[in-house]
Amino acid sequence: MPATIRDVARLAGVSASTVSRALSLPDVVNVATRARVQAAAEQLGYAPNKAARGLITGRTGNIGLVVPDLANPFFPSVVKGVQARARMHDVAVFLADTDEDVDAEIGLVLALAKQVDGLILCSPRAGDEDLANVAAETNVVLVNRLVEGVPGVTFDNEGGMRQAIAHLVALGHRKIAWVGGPETSWSSAHRSIGLYAAAHDNGVKLVDVGHFAPTYEGGMAAADQTVATGATAVVAYNDLVAIGLLARLHARGISVPDDLSVVGIDDIAMSRMSRPALTTVRLPKQKAGEIAVELLLAMLDDPDPDTIIGTRGTLHGELMVRDSTGVATGPVRS
Repeated sequence: MPATIRDVARLAGVSASTVSRALSLPDVVNVATRARVQAAAEQLGYAPNKAARGLITGRTGNIGLVVPDLANPFFPSVVKGVQARARMHDVAVFLADTDEDVDAEIGLVLALAKQVDGLILCSPRAGDEDLANVAAETNVVLVNRLVEGVPGVTFDNEGGMRQAIAHLVALGHRKIAWVGGPETSWSSAHRSIGLYAAAHDNGVKLVDVGHFAPTYEGGMAAADQTVATGATAVVAYNDLVAIGLLARLHARGISVPDDLSVVGIDDIAMSRMSRPALTTVRLPKQKAGEIAVELLLAMLDDPDPDTIIGTRGTLHGELMVRDSTGVATGPVRS
C-alpha cells in the first residue's frame, strides 16, 4: 500500500494538517518542521494527492496550451518544451488545437481557462483586443506573439529575415520574392517588416507574392506565382511552405538552386530531409516553450501585476545554410 499523509505525520512526529501545510504551503511552516516532514515524505515515497492539495492552494496543478495546428511541425517542438518544463514543476498540461479557426479560438480558450491555473497561447490568430480581454480574466502567456501588457516570449523575426537577405545578397540575388503566411499571422507581418527593411538597406527589390496557408499545399499554390515574378530567390513564410515550393518547382522542371534559390523559416526536421536540403532560419522553438512555462508559473507565484505584466523574452534565430540556395544566375525562363 502506498504511504498516506498519516504515515508521514507519524514518522515526522507532527499532525497530518502540518504535513499538508509543509508540502503545499511550505512558507507557512518553520524551517526545521518543514525539513522533517520533507525527509519523512521522501523516506516513505509519499506523493501528495493533487486534488487534495488543490483544495488548500486553490490551484488545479494544470496549465493549458493552445496551438493553431498540431499538424504543423513547428508546434510539436513548442509542446515538447512546455511539457518538459511543466513536468519539472509537477504540473500537468492540457493541450488544445484550434485548427486555424480564428472564430473558434477565443471560445476554446475561455472554456479551457475554467479547468486550469493559466494558459499558454502559441501563435494565436485572434486580435490584440480579444487577447488582452482574455488576459484580464485569467493568467495568460503568449508564444510567438506580442500584445501590450501581456507577458510573452517571441522570436526576433526581423533579425532572422535580415540574415536571410544578407545571405542571398552575398550570392548575387537582387530580386527576391516573399511568400507570406496567413493575413492574421502576427509573425508573418513581422517577418515581412524585417524583409522589407533588409531589402531596402541592401538595395534589393522585394516582390510580395501574397498570403498563403502555412502548409505544404500553400507552398504548392504559391510556386507558379513566384516563378512569374522573375525573382532569382524566394523567402517562404515557414519551412512547410518552402517545401511545398520545392515540390512544385521540381514538378515544373525548375532546378533549385540553379534556377531559383529557396529559403524557409523554422528549421523543422523535414527541412533537413527535403531535396535539396532547405536553407532556413532556425528558431529555438523548444526553448520558447520552456520559458513560457516559467513565465506562467511566475505569474501564479506572484500575482502582483506590476512585477509580471509586460515581461517578455526574445529569442534569436540562426541561419542554417544548406543546398537550396546558390549563386544567382538570372530569372527563371518559364
